[in-house]
Amino acid sequence: MRSGLLALTLALTSLALAGCARQTELKPAAGAELPPTPYGEAIQPDAGDLLERPVQAAPERNVELRTRSEPREDDPFDLPPEG
Repeated sequence: MRSGLLALTLALTSLALAGCARQTELKPAAGAELPPTPYGEAIQPDAGDLLERPVQAAPERNVELRTRSEPREDDPFDLPPEG
């Protein structure tokens, strides 16, 4: 019982410490370089440019919330299973 409590306490403590990471500017590792310039680009993108996601990778959501119940429209693809 006591060893289980100790293990749980250690796990929670290590998880809390792992969340206390220091945030610094990203740079390539020592001796490493950024990837080569993309084909057709005139300038080499820096680390910040490479981390930005294009709109196609994370599109904005267009969600229309329904405020009241509405009957469903007929779905021509909602077919019964073939047996």
